[in-house]
Amino acid sequence: MNLDNCPRCGRLYVKNVMDLCQPCIKELEYEYETCVNYLREFRGTTIQELSDATEISIKEITRFIREGRISIANAPNMMYPCEVCGTLIRDGHMCDNCRNRLRKDLTSLTREINEKEPPKKTSEGAYRALDKRND
Repeated sequence: MNLDNCPRCGRLYVKNVMDLCQPCIKELEYEYETCVNYLREFRGTTIQELSDATEISIKEITRFIREGRISIANAPNMMYPCEVCGTLIRDGHMCDNCRNRLRKDLTSLTREINEKEPPKKTSEGAYRALDKRND
Protein backbone atom coordinates (compact mmCIF):
# COMPACT_ATOMS: atom_id res chain seq x y z
CA MET A 1 0.00 0.00 0.00
CA ASN A 2 1.25 3.42 -0.93
CA LEU A 3 0.42 5.87 1.88
CA ASP A 4 1.03 9.59 2.05
CA ASN A 5 -0.12 12.68 3.91
CA CYS A 6 -2.73 14.80 2.14
CA PRO A 7 -1.13 18.11 1.06
CA ARG A 8 -4.36 20.00 1.86
CA CYS A 9 -5.28 18.72 5.31
CA GLY A 10 -2.40 16.48 6.43
CA ARG A 11 -4.50 13.30 6.86
CA LEU A 12 -2.94 9.96 6.04
CA TYR A 13 -4.47 8.48 2.88
CA VAL A 14 -3.89 5.82 0.25
CA LYS A 15 -2.27 7.53 -2.76
CA ASN A 16 -4.51 8.05 -5.76
CA VAL A 17 -4.54 9.92 -9.05
CA MET A 18 -5.55 13.24 -7.47
CA ASP A 19 -2.95 13.06 -4.67
CA LEU A 20 -5.59 14.07 -2.09
CA CYS A 21 -7.54 12.24 0.60
CA GLN A 22 -11.21 11.41 -0.10
CA PRO A 23 -12.66 14.20 2.10
CA CYS A 24 -10.48 16.79 0.32
CA ILE A 25 -11.46 15.41 -3.09
CA LYS A 26 -15.12 15.82 -2.12
CA GLU A 27 -14.46 19.34 -0.84
CA LEU A 28 -12.59 20.22 -4.05
CA GLU A 29 -15.48 18.93 -6.17
CA TYR A 30 -17.93 20.96 -4.07
CA GLU A 31 -15.79 24.09 -4.61
CA TYR A 32 -15.69 23.42 -8.34
CA GLU A 33 -19.47 22.99 -8.55
CA THR A 34 -19.96 26.17 -6.52
CA CYS A 35 -17.76 28.13 -8.96
CA VAL A 36 -19.46 26.71 -12.04
CA ASN A 37 -22.94 27.41 -10.70
CA TYR A 38 -22.03 30.99 -9.80
CA LEU A 39 -20.49 31.57 -13.24
CA ARG A 40 -23.60 30.22 -14.96
CA GLU A 41 -25.69 32.77 -13.12
CA PHE A 42 -23.23 35.71 -13.28
CA ARG A 43 -21.29 35.44 -16.56
CA GLY A 44 -19.80 38.93 -16.29
CA THR A 45 -18.07 38.34 -12.95
CA THR A 46 -14.35 38.80 -12.32
CA ILE A 47 -12.12 36.30 -10.54
CA GLN A 48 -12.06 38.52 -7.45
CA GLU A 49 -15.87 38.76 -7.38
CA LEU A 50 -16.13 35.00 -7.84
CA SER A 51 -13.70 34.41 -5.00
CA ASP A 52 -15.50 36.85 -2.70
CA ALA A 53 -18.94 35.43 -3.48
CA THR A 54 -18.00 31.75 -3.15
CA GLU A 55 -15.26 32.10 -0.51
CA ILE A 56 -12.98 29.98 -2.71
CA SER A 57 -9.41 31.20 -3.13
CA ILE A 58 -8.24 32.81 -6.35
CA LYS A 59 -5.45 30.23 -6.43
CA GLU A 60 -7.99 27.38 -6.47
CA ILE A 61 -10.17 29.08 -9.09
CA THR A 62 -7.08 29.65 -11.23
CA ARG A 63 -6.24 25.95 -10.93
CA PHE A 64 -9.74 25.01 -12.14
CA ILE A 65 -9.28 27.31 -15.16
CA ARG A 66 -5.80 26.01 -16.01
CA GLU A 67 -6.96 22.40 -15.72
CA GLY A 68 -9.68 23.23 -18.23
CA ARG A 69 -12.46 22.45 -15.78
CA ILE A 70 -13.77 26.03 -15.89
CA SER A 71 -14.00 27.62 -19.32
CA ILE A 72 -13.62 31.38 -19.46
CA ALA A 73 -14.62 31.60 -23.14
CA ASN A 74 -18.12 32.79 -22.22
CA ALA A 75 -16.98 34.86 -19.24
CA PRO A 76 -15.64 38.10 -20.76
CA ASN A 77 -14.39 39.60 -17.48
CA MET A 78 -12.79 36.43 -16.10
CA MET A 79 -9.00 36.61 -16.01
CA TYR A 80 -6.42 35.02 -13.75
CA PRO A 81 -2.97 36.16 -12.55
CA CYS A 82 0.28 35.69 -14.51
CA GLU A 83 2.51 33.20 -12.64
CA VAL A 84 5.44 35.63 -12.74
CA CYS A 85 4.14 39.15 -12.11
CA GLY A 86 0.46 38.73 -11.21
CA THR A 87 -0.93 40.74 -14.14
CA LEU A 88 -4.37 39.44 -15.10
CA ILE A 89 -4.37 37.28 -18.27
CA ARG A 90 -6.88 35.13 -20.18
CA ASP A 91 -4.65 32.31 -21.45
CA GLY A 92 -1.33 30.62 -20.82
CA HIS A 93 0.78 30.93 -17.71
CA MET A 94 2.54 34.25 -18.37
CA CYS A 95 1.58 37.67 -19.65
CA ASP A 96 3.09 38.95 -22.91
CA ASN A 97 5.63 41.16 -21.08
CA CYS A 98 6.99 38.29 -18.97
CA ARG A 99 7.02 35.93 -21.97
CA ASN A 100 8.97 38.47 -24.08
CA ARG A 101 11.41 39.13 -21.23
CA LEU A 102 12.00 35.37 -20.82
CA ARG A 103 12.51 34.94 -24.57
CA LYS A 104 14.97 37.85 -24.63
CA ASP A 105 16.89 36.47 -21.63
CA LEU A 106 17.13 33.00 -23.20
CA THR A 107 18.36 34.42 -26.50
CA SER A 108 20.94 36.53 -24.71
CA LEU A 109 22.11 33.58 -22.59
CA THR A 110 22.40 31.32 -25.64
CA ARG A 111 24.46 33.96 -27.45
CA GLU A 112 26.68 34.39 -24.39
CA ILE A 113 27.28 30.62 -24.09
CA ASN A 114 28.09 30.31 -27.80
CA GLU A 115 30.62 33.15 -27.55
CA LYS A 116 32.40 31.71 -24.50
CA GLU A 117 32.75 28.06 -25.56
CA PRO A 118 35.60 27.21 -27.94
CA PRO A 119 34.72 25.47 -31.23
CA LYS A 120 34.40 21.69 -30.96
CA LYS A 121 36.84 19.43 -32.83
CA THR A 122 35.14 17.05 -35.26
CA SER A 123 36.22 13.45 -35.78
CA GLU A 124 38.18 14.43 -38.93
CA GLY A 125 40.29 16.87 -36.93
CA ALA A 126 38.59 19.99 -38.31
CA TYR A 127 36.91 22.53 -36.07
CA ARG A 128 33.30 23.59 -36.39
CA ALA A 129 31.32 26.38 -34.77
CA LEU A 130 29.26 25.34 -31.78
CA ASP A 131 25.58 25.18 -32.67
CA LYS A 132 23.31 23.86 -29.94
CA ARG A 133 20.64 22.91 -32.48
CA ASN A 134 22.96 20.36 -34.12
CA ASP A 135 24.06 18.61 -30.91
